[in-house]
Amino acid sequence: MKNSHFVLLALAFAVTTACQKQTSETVVEEVTIEQLDSETVPGNYGADIELSGIVSPAEMVLAVQKDGDFEGKITGDIKEVCTKKGCWLTMDLPNGESMRVTFKDYEFFVPTNSQGYPVILEGIAVLTETDVETQRHYAEDGGMSKEDIAKITEPKREITFEATGVVIKEKA
Repeated sequence: MKNSHFVLLALAFAVTTACQKQTSETVVEEVTIEQLDSETVPGNYGADIELSGIVSPAEMVLAVQKDGDFEGKITGDIKEVCTKKGCWLTMDLPNGESMRVTFKDYEFFVPTNSQGYPVILEGIAVLTETDVETQRHYAEDGGMSKEDIAKITEPKREITFEATGVVIKEKA
């Protein structure tokens, strides 16, 4: 009788262990599928954007310089993207500076491999002063070396853009 209890206990253990392994394999497959989907770059991120009324970055810069801010849609090319999770991007402005784009309320991200793609952004641009700590954080996210990060010692006055929606287009 004791042997039959031992056999039943061993069988229950084997079934439980087999189920746990199967569950782990399922999770691994789901993560893999999610990772493959994140490599598709062109698409809409955040709020849907109507593709009319788009202005150039130069027009946006003039509006920010004149009025202190700009609300609308602009187009350009993605220069850099946060390498950790795509929580920001940069694009070049006509004056040779870069503009950092963040996403409203951290509600969406863009693919980390979207550098060089044409983009349409909708949101608000403002002239801001970025403190040293924030600049260093962005530099770390961008993969900058510790030596270069240490060279950031002054606040930076720059145009920043908070996007509510992003359309990444196919490369030409």
